[in-house]
Amino acid sequence: MAAAVEAILRLLYSLAIPALMLIGVLCLCLFVLLCGLRRFFQQRKKQLIPPEKDGKRPFVVAFFHPYCNAGGGGERVLWCALRALQKRYKDVSYVIYTGDTATADSILEGAHRRFNIRLNQPVKFVFLRRRYLVEASLYPHFTLLGQSLGSLFLGWEALTKCVPDVYIDSMGYAFTIPLFKYLGGCRIGCYVHYPTISTDMLSVVRNQNARFNNAAIITTNPLLSKLKLAYYYIFASIYGLVGSCSDVVMVNSSWTLNHILSLWRCSDRTSIVYPPCDVQTFLDIPLHEENNTSERTIVSVSQFRPEKDHSLQIRAFAKFLTKIAGQQLHPKLILIGGCRNYEDDQRVVGLKKLCQELGIENRVEFKVNIPFEELKKHLADATIGLHTMWNEHFGIGIVECMAAGTIILAHNSGGPKLDIVVPYEGNVTGFLAENEDDYADTMVHIFSLSPAKRLEIRQNARQSVKRFADHEFEDTFLLSVEQLFK
Repeated sequence: MAAAVEAILRLLYSLAIPALMLIGVLCLCLFVLLCGLRRFFQQRKKQLIPPEKDGKRPFVVAFFHPYCNAGGGGERVLWCALRALQKRYKDVSYVIYTGDTATADSILEGAHRRFNIRLNQPVKFVFLRRRYLVEASLYPHFTLLGQSLGSLFLGWEALTKCVPDVYIDSMGYAFTIPLFKYLGGCRIGCYVHYPTISTDMLSVVRNQNARFNNAAIITTNPLLSKLKLAYYYIFASIYGLVGSCSDVVMVNSSWTLNHILSLWRCSDRTSIVYPPCDVQTFLDIPLHEENNTSERTIVSVSQFRPEKDHSLQIRAFAKFLTKIAGQQLHPKLILIGGCRNYEDDQRVVGLKKLCQELGIENRVEFKVNIPFEELKKHLADATIGLHTMWNEHFGIGIVECMAAGTIILAHNSGGPKLDIVVPYEGNVTGFLAENEDDYADTMVHIFSLSPAKRLEIRQNARQSVKRFADHEFEDTFLLSVEQLFK
């Protein structure tokens, strides 16, 4: 027996040196390949970006934002960031990598229509053909991994079409960062709206809690839960590794900061840059004490995405109607939001069916992709601004509701809890809730307040959200990215 073990050890020892040599050769080949690719992209940089009139190649800043024509808060960050950079760095050429099929003019016009933003200089669009690779619908299982690997291919397409000097990921595709840093030789900045994976997501799986991204079939099976938890931990480690390649990291809230510091471990390069909210436009809406009309509206402003949990809003509203039955009050729920794709459109269809099942379809209206002026009007007329996303990373729609003068009712978690719906000079600025009953009861409470008391809360909220104005974002954003231009 001892002789057999000794023979096996001698065999393994004899194979060790060739194995180490093979690993060394493979590493050398990989290094040579990476160096060759980097040199290739440096040459591409000179070919793809033509020199200016003085013969010098312009300094190029590129934003990776495959859905730049969508109407969400992330897109507002993009356009405000571009506007701020164009004011400060006028001689720089700006590029947006997008997967939208619309024309450049229609995209820019959409930014003005939805956000009231016009750029001071032209911007070049690099249109990507493989955006479908980052669509969640393409990966019914292992969605996080599928989308992240898909973003690698999409990032490769972007890099082959334009090699910038500064690359800014403004949508959260962290897996593209090493491509642009090590192959493109770019300086890297990123603005994180929401971590691809968070420690909260790990805890949901660990505790076997059902969520929109944790199916019941997994929560009820201990083995599947353990396998998914292992998958999440491995993915989180890789996510932290690629994210730490950034030179500048900006996060949109205290909640996001905590998760990014835990996962990316780059506190020396990370800062909070609250997203720009068009506060002044909404503050211009006259604020006055309500009349005694029984017609009241509750307004929700958020994209029709699964994590926004519009079904919770509808179910809570139905319970609220039950609680006020018999009163001289006839409130209406108005759901305002953008639809990015077919899945979002179908989600709206499903929500309308839910209203019919609950018998409240006559009390609920859907306003999809509406113009900015129409949005303002609905907010000006509303009594309550409703928001139900669990662990919302920030919540631009919440800030807009507060600035417009609605009384906000948001989820007791994430950015709303830590940064937005907080006391102002010791006074109440809004309300938080966690489940259907909480939301329904709080709506009853808000409507039971006197008009004078509601006016006081609205005034407090308006004062508190001035810290989220566009100019505040511009100052902190420019300060954060300054080192990328040195």
